[in-house]
Amino acid sequence: MRIFGKVRHRPSASWRQATDRAFTLIGDGRYEDAGALLTRAADLEPWLSESWFNLALLHKFRHDWEQARAAGLRAVALLDKETGAPDWWNVGIAATALQDWPLARRAWQAYGLKVPGNPPSAEANGVLSGMDLGSAAVRLSPEGEAEVVWGRRLDPARIEVLSIPLPSSGRRWGEVVLHDGVPNGERTTAGGPEGAGRATRAYPVFDEIELWAPSPVPTWVVLLEAATDDDRDALERLAADAGFAAEDWSSSVRLLCRACSESRMPTAEGDGEHQDPHDHSEPGHPGPLGHRTAGELWVPERECGIAAPPGLVRGLLDGWVADSPDSREWRDLEEVC
Repeated sequence: MRIFGKVRHRPSASWRQATDRAFTLIGDGRYEDAGALLTRAADLEPWLSESWFNLALLHKFRHDWEQARAAGLRAVALLDKETGAPDWWNVGIAATALQDWPLARRAWQAYGLKVPGNPPSAEANGVLSGMDLGSAAVRLSPEGEAEVVWGRRLDPARIEVLSIPLPSSGRRWGEVVLHDGVPNGERTTAGGPEGAGRATRAYPVFDEIELWAPSPVPTWVVLLEAATDDDRDALERLAADAGFAAEDWSSSVRLLCRACSESRMPTAEGDGEHQDPHDHSEPGHPGPLGHRTAGELWVPERECGIAAPPGLVRGLLDGWVADSPDSREWRDLEEVC
């Protein structure tokens, strides 16, 4: 097979050595040195799609989206297969980061995904705004104090955060994050009362790449006195009815070691032996609030996260108390993110 006038062949030993060394450097975070080696490899074998795929991958790690798009397009131009190549997925991520919607649409279609026929005006809000990809989890700050939260997939590379992240993540409810394409773990849920009568569902956990769209809604922490879990749930419903969110961090956050977080984990309370990172609430619950452990002794004092504007949050809490003043109180409201 001839490409650019050359016979396609197995990459040379020099290409393999440069590439292998480059990925070792990438693992050590030495992106500049790795880039020099991958550029050399591309010079050695410019007709090889892997040369440009590797460069596109490096630029993705560096969040250099213009370069990632350019290298990715060179990679897909040299592909033998028509659909399903990961090269197209990297192009889709880069195009989404750059809001290059025509290219993103082309990339997802070339990968083999069904893309809805949105009108041109829809592309102002996202190329796949009509695609129902359902719930998924995203790991915020995957290289640091990682926290897994739940959200709604907007398209193959973006998730809208629907949990209320802890302030340590620096993220807010309602933000949209760009995420990687390969899941890094799963969360499973069992439907129906006590999980009976329905099969277990598995949800992928994607790693965040970067913040794509910030949220103007601040995060607050407040201490509640809620006599029952119904009192606690009433605040969540009140916040949701106002178009915002409340989450009982006392029950929705469990601590997992990294190995457990990156494995197939049920969405249930942890056993107290794990330390990091945080794991948030189940999808589909209004709000969402988190894990409901059957038979657990209820503790009235709850630490609750609220996502609401400054002009609304106190009125929300006062209205919650006014609905049942004998069983509800709040104190120590603080904006934390």
